[in-house]
Amino acid sequence: MTLEDLGYNDRLEKLWNVNTLKGFEIGRVVSEHKERYIVKTVKGEFEAEVTGTLRYSSESRENFPAVGDWVAITIHDSDFSIIHSLLPRFSAIARQAVGKFGEKQIIATNIDYALLVQAADRDFNINRLERYLTICHSSKISPIIVLTKTDLIDEHATIEMLKKIKSRIANVPVIAISNESQDGYDKIKAVLKKGKTYCMLGSSGVGKSTLMNNLSGKSIMATDAISHSTKKGKHVTSHRELIILENGGILIDNPGMREVGIADSSSGLEITFDFITRLSRQCKFNDCTHTGETGCAVIEAVEKGELDRASYENYLKLEREKAHFESTVAERRKKDKEFGKMVRNYKKEIRNNN
Repeated sequence: MTLEDLGYNDRLEKLWNVNTLKGFEIGRVVSEHKERYIVKTVKGEFEAEVTGTLRYSSESRENFPAVGDWVAITIHDSDFSIIHSLLPRFSAIARQAVGKFGEKQIIATNIDYALLVQAADRDFNINRLERYLTICHSSKISPIIVLTKTDLIDEHATIEMLKKIKSRIANVPVIAISNESQDGYDKIKAVLKKGKTYCMLGSSGVGKSTLMNNLSGKSIMATDAISHSTKKGKHVTSHRELIILENGGILIDNPGMREVGIADSSSGLEITFDFITRLSRQCKFNDCTHTGETGCAVIEAVEKGELDRASYENYLKLEREKAHFESTVAERRKKDKEFGKMVRNYKKEIRNNN
């Protein structure tokens, strides 16, 4: 095992030197279990915890290690280590943290490509694909759509489904596969390059774990049989894990996500809905919200059938979601600032009284 096998490259070497971390061992986080981590290095795998300094200097959960991170560690015995520092991330897939006010949850870091996995039988949902695409584009990660379980529908239905995807989503590769017969696996293997990191995103039961097992040639992730009543596999992956494939590609599986709230800058939506972005430049008003203004080129395109109404409505939904998240972030920062000011005034008052 070499660092290059884990995805290490010249860019990371420069960051390592700039951050003066030569006294530490370098490793990559390959799994996470409630603030306990498994870090893989050239010397083997080690269970790890973060230092108290790193824990208390972190402004939020975003600053804690995540699967895919490169970390500086010290090894204390045969299987335990301490994480002292994280190398700057070149990409991070994030969503709104479930139940957390104005916070992001990091799904995985230092990702080159995201495999957006949907099952052809019952999970298929283009709105959800556009949501995943927005997350990828805002993170500067290249998406690849993977349609699984094509063995559960006939060939004509598969062709129609692929047409639907391509009619709404342009310039994104789409690969249809069967995990049972492994039909289409030659195409997906062709996009998995040595030293590049891929992250699978998708709902529970779409076949991500089976795909991981088939690509690795090992039974790494547990899977359950398809339910006869729901036609869906039970997803039993409970944590994220980074696996090195036989061809040298690096693949991260994720638990199925019921909620995928976008925590996006405007760039992600602009790229995902490129046609709407271009149309908006023709609107009468620069601040057009595309919801009812006179002279709105976007609404006009919907009415003429030039823009898919479902895509337009999904765009408005994601735009509202983004705006709400940004407002909660601003509100949280304001409250944090007010709390910090209160603490400083309290300390000042104590000093004056002494």
